[in-house]
Amino acid sequence: MSEILKVNGLTKNFGRKTAVSDISFSIEKGEIFGLLGPNGSGKTTTLGMILGLLKPTAGSISLFGSQDIDAARLKIGALIESTNYYPELSASDNLKLVCQIKGVDQGVIPELLERVGLADEARSRVKTFSLGMKQRMMVASALIGNPELIIFDEPTNGMDPQGIIFIRDLIISLAQEGKTILVASHLLNEMEKVCTHVAIMQKGKFLHKGALSDLLTEHENLEQYFLTATS
Repeated sequence: MSEILKVNGLTKNFGRKTAVSDISFSIEKGEIFGLLGPNGSGKTTTLGMILGLLKPTAGSISLFGSQDIDAARLKIGALIESTNYYPELSASDNLKLVCQIKGVDQGVIPELLERVGLADEARSRVKTFSLGMKQRMMVASALIGNPELIIFDEPTNGMDPQGIIFIRDLIISLAQEGKTILVASHLLNEMEKVCTHVAIMQKGKFLHKGALSDLLTEHENLEQYFLTATS
C-alpha cells in the first residue's frame, strides 16, 4: 500500500495555549482513518494544518509522498466547519462555482447531487435547506474533482438518524472505490462502525493510535476505551 499522508511531530500553539502537541501518524491508501475525541481536543486544528489553513508551530506534513505540498493538496476534497456556501443560490449553482474554482466540468453536478440524496433539490435555494441538507450539499462539494484523499470534519453535524446512516454508508462506499478517508468526529460509537484505523485525541495529544481491530481486542468498544483511558 502507498502512503497518502504522513504527519510528524505536529504542534500548534495559539499564544501560550497549545492546541495540538507533538502528534505523529500516517495514513495508507484505502484506509478510513478516524481522528476521534471530544470537542476541543485538537481535531479541527489538526485538519486545518493538513489542509494548509493553519501554519504549524512545529512538525512536518507530507502528502502523497510529494515535496510540493501545495500541489499535493489539489488531490484533496474536504468538508470542514469553515466551508462556505451562498444561501441565495441553488444547490446546483453553489456546486457550479466550486467546479469553476477547481476547473472541473459542471456535468458532474447531477450525479453528485444524486449521490448525496439532493437530486430533487438541485434548483432549490440553499437558505431553505435544513442543516442536514446543507451538510449533504457540502459533501457533494468535497467530492468535486474526484479527490484521492477526502477529509470530513464532523460530517454528521445536524443530521437525523437517516442522515447519519447515509454518511456512514457513503464513507464505506468511497473507501471501496479506492479513496482514502480522514474523518474527525466526537461520535465514537458511530465511527467504530466505519473506521479501519483510529487516533484518539484528548487535550491536543494522542491517547492511542493504530488499527481499530487491535484496540477492540482489548476493549469492548471505543467509548469504553476512552472512558478507561481518561478516568
